[in-house]
Amino acid sequence: MESVTRSELLRDLLDHGRNYAASRIEEHAGELDLPLADVLVVAGHPVPGHLLPPDRNQKVLRAFAYRVTYCTHAQLALLRDFLDALPVLGTPPDARPARDPTEPDPFPAVLQAIMDNRGLGLYELPFVGLARSTILGMLHGRWHQLRQLHAIAGPLGWRLADLAAVADESLHPIDFHPILCHHVGAVLLAAVPCTTEQLKHAGREADLLNVHKNRGVWQPVSYGVEECPDAEAIPPESPADERPPPVGPQRDRRLNHGSRPSVRRNASGRILIRRNAAATPPRHQEP
Repeated sequence: MESVTRSELLRDLLDHGRNYAASRIEEHAGELDLPLADVLVVAGHPVPGHLLPPDRNQKVLRAFAYRVTYCTHAQLALLRDFLDALPVLGTPPDARPARDPTEPDPFPAVLQAIMDNRGLGLYELPFVGLARSTILGMLHGRWHQLRQLHAIAGPLGWRLADLAAVADESLHPIDFHPILCHHVGAVLLAAVPCTTEQLKHAGREADLLNVHKNRGVWQPVSYGVEECPDAEAIPPESPADERPPPVGPQRDRRLNHGSRPSVRRNASGRILIRRNAAATPPRHQEP
């Protein structure tokens, strides 16, 4: 990791990882401090079943992920320790085949596989400040702007710079504050081996930790989200990395979806979400 940057290593894995032995992929996963299953996906390798979540009830997973968003950083650390201490009881699924190497843009398949590595679909992923249609557009390869990557990186346990490298997006300052940080992603990652019953147990533990109460009116995330103590700073974009803005229909699509939502917090820390007037608000229901 001394001779190359993290971004260069990830791009090399994305472009040439199929030529690397599994032992080399595992070594790079340790250097990057990323889950081996995710690095295998980036490198275009199959993911063995023992690294994937067992079959479990998706509604229970969704309810658990929702409750995690109410935890403070100290509570997230305790919940992660609780999950790490649980025995592995689930039956591993079959290995997942490698992604299609002929895709001109590999990022949508990589993003889908990273979510699959955690058992998360559109409805199980906690609210990240993006409409489900926007996330679906990312998975279908229609767009992946930096603010969208910033919103989704945390709950997946990734750094923005790493996800941007895989998506081939240049880093530049953006007026956007993600709702969920990588500490939430670390808890969701620790829950990967859990069975349905273990997820129920972990959800009750989360409620005990954060004293979650049903307020009658559902909010997409908790009341009053903490600032992450080690939030990732986005470096300014160098002139050499500047790219011309997209033109034509692609520009219209990216600008429309990249502008929603803008997340702010008031003086008490409560989340305020300001939307583009033309944007359609996402439909969310309490699990």
